[in-house]
Order: sequence, then C-alpha cells, then structure tokens
Amino acid sequence: MRNINFLWAIVCGIATFACSCTPPETPTPEPEPQKPAAERFEVFPLLNPSDIPYRIPALAAANDGTLIAIADYRHSGTDIGVTNYGRIDLHYRLSTDNGNTWSEIMPLIEGKGAESPDFMNVGYGDPCIVADRESSRVLVMSCAGNVSFHNGTRLNHQNIARFYSEDCGKTWSDPEDIAESIYSQFDSSTYGPVRSMFVASGRIMQSRITKVGDYYRLYCAVLVKDRSQKHMNYVLFSDDFGGSWKVLGNINEPAVYNTADEPKVEELPDGTLLISSRYNGGRYYNLFTYTDVNSGAGVWDNAAFSGASNNGVESKDNSTNGEVMLIPVTRVADNKAMHVLLQSVPLGPERKNVGIYYKEIASFEDYVSPMEVAQNWDGVTQITTLNSAYSTMAWQKDNRLGFLYEEETHGSSNLAYGGYTIVYECFDIESLTEGKYTYRK
Repeated sequence: MRNINFLWAIVCGIATFACSCTPPETPTPEPEPQKPAAERFEVFPLLNPSDIPYRIPALAAANDGTLIAIADYRHSGTDIGVTNYGRIDLHYRLSTDNGNTWSEIMPLIEGKGAESPDFMNVGYGDPCIVADRESSRVLVMSCAGNVSFHNGTRLNHQNIARFYSEDCGKTWSDPEDIAESIYSQFDSSTYGPVRSMFVASGRIMQSRITKVGDYYRLYCAVLVKDRSQKHMNYVLFSDDFGGSWKVLGNINEPAVYNTADEPKVEELPDGTLLISSRYNGGRYYNLFTYTDVNSGAGVWDNAAFSGASNNGVESKDNSTNGEVMLIPVTRVADNKAMHVLLQSVPLGPERKNVGIYYKEIASFEDYVSPMEVAQNWDGVTQITTLNSAYSTMAWQKDNRLGFLYEEETHGSSNLAYGGYTIVYECFDIESLTEGKYTYRK
C-alpha cells in the first residue's frame, strides 16, 4: 500500500508541474472552524483573600440549553446561622452556548443580614436546582434564615426557600418558605418531631421514567436530625414540579440511618432509586424499590459503604458532598448499549484533588443490591490537583457533562470557613472513561 501511495504522489506531482503555466483559479476559502466550547471557566472567582467568598455550586441545563450556575456569596464567610444575622446571597450566571461564554454575575436573591425585618431574609444558602425537560420552568430551593442546621429545633429551625423561574433562568420569583409542609410529615413518625432538616445542595433529580400529571417526577434527598440527635437521610418526591413534596416510602424507614450526611439521589435504568450519602473516606449507597409508583410506596434496602476497602469510591481523609449521575453509553469494545454511573468526590487526602469515579451498569445484576453498587468501581478521572471540595453536574444539550466545583484557584478567603473559586469544566464521556464508552443518545 505504501508503494502505491508513493507512485500516486509522483503522478500527481507530474500533473501539477505540467499545468503550472496555467493561471491558477482563485482558491475557495476554507470555512472557519467553529469555536470550541470552553473547557474551563471561572464562573464565580475568588481573586483575593479579602474578597467575599463563594461556596456550594449548583448547575442545571434548561430546556432551551441555557446553563444556569448558582452559588452562595457568603458575606458572613460561614454556613447559614453559624454567624448570628450572617448575610448570604445567591448569585447566578447563564450560558447560552454550552459553557463557552457566560453572562455577568447576577443576584438571584440578596440576604439582608442584621438589616432583615424578618427571620426568612437574613440569608440564603446551599442551593439546589432542577430545570424541567418539557418547559421553560426552573426550580431552586435553598436553606434560609438565621439558625444553623446543628442548632435547629422543631420550633426554631432553618427555612426551606423555594424560587421559580418561568423563562429558563433569566428572572426569578420571590422566595417562599415551604419548611413546615415537610417538617410536619415527620411529627408522628418514629423519629419525630425532627429537630433539623437540610435539602442537599447541587442537583434536584427529575425522573426519566415516572410522569404523574403534567410533570416528570422530581426527587431531592434530605439530611434530617431526629429528636435524639441521630442523623438520617430521606428522599422527597414531587409530582407538581416542587409545588408540594412527600416523603418517599415509609416515613419510619430512613434511607440511611445514623451514618447519614449530605445526600444525593439518582434513578437507575428500571426506576429503582439510588441514594448516595457522604461519609468520611467514601460514600454510603442504598436502593429504593417501588411497590406502588403513583403513591410513592416502596422499601429501602440496607445501606452499604463504598471506599478503599471494597475498591469503591474513596474520598481519602475527608467527608465532602459530590454528585451522582447515570449516563446512557455504548461500550466501545463490543458496541453494547448500557449505562455508566458517575460519582464526584475530592480524592484527597483531605479536601483536594476533586475527581469523577465511573462504574459500568451493564445489567440489573450490577445494581441488584447496595453492596453491588458500592464495590468494584471501574476507574476515576482526576479533575484538579488543587485544594477543592463540593461539586455537581448537569448534562448539556451538546451531549457533554457540565461540571461545576469548588477550587482554591487563587487561594482561599481569610474569613472563618474560607471560600473557593467556583470553576466550570465540561467533558465528553470518552475523556472521563479512558475511551471505554461513548454517549448513547
């Protein structure tokens, strides 16, 4: 073959020389290549130690493709309620070109701190977000008020603020407090009345399978402190796009008990629900199986730990929340359709080296039990070598993974809890899985 190519090159060269006396035609200009999407963008930068710090990223892709990034802007430098009358705002930015460029930083809501006329508007923090796949509606929920999670009581606890956008994130409604409608569901439970509740930041998950009424079902995971100070995880669901929420399953059977911390939730291929809860050194996973989809009835299995001891998701020397997401893929080796489960955490040691683990989900046997999910993950891609912490994900309209995470890009704030630059990056599935899988639309 190489000899044939060589002879062909000689023939083409002779032909070109023989015609060299003919005036050349004006060459057709080559089309300019499309500008590639940005691989990295500092969405909420912390440039100097004296700057007000950012924390806790949330990211969603709206129905029209707009990316919506949100984060705490912590005047207080700490979590809600840790500093009395500590002001925290929520800032947001939009991208209409899959993360290539971003709008200016805008306030979604500004806390009033000590100037607040009421408890609700002191501060807002730890946002979570979902964009409806069939409309321009977007829902954000956050903590609010002037009491920390740790100091909450049944009658004096954080608010749960709810915001809506009807135009893919361009404008936002005033906040509404929906805490009582959720707290009251636990009053007669085995563990209630509960003292504190925290809706996990990052991604609210919308079902790909279950639709009741006008919307596909929403799921969010919560951390609850019961009356005896034990920490538990539950999952809430909503069939009216966050208008009302109910506890999934039996309120007397938490998804994760005692070892629980900040959780996330994902839906597996057959509609089974997966909860992922942060824990020092790794994660706890558990599975929920429906007995009646419409009512939300079903049962939780027994939570299983995932870490270095079982070749699972290791988060060395730290307990930090990340994101869990299921992606449909094709395995390159044999062209088999399947899924890949992603889990982001700081790889450590301590809060640094954020990365994304991946695990093949080829059949039901790969999630037949929580332990099967927890053990033997297939690989991990490290995203940063710097100090880094919370992270979240969204699947973009260009069929790539948008990834938003905290990084000490330019150093940390000198305030009490520090702060981070909130960095956006995007990846195709091939680059996250060493070329083993491609995205299956």
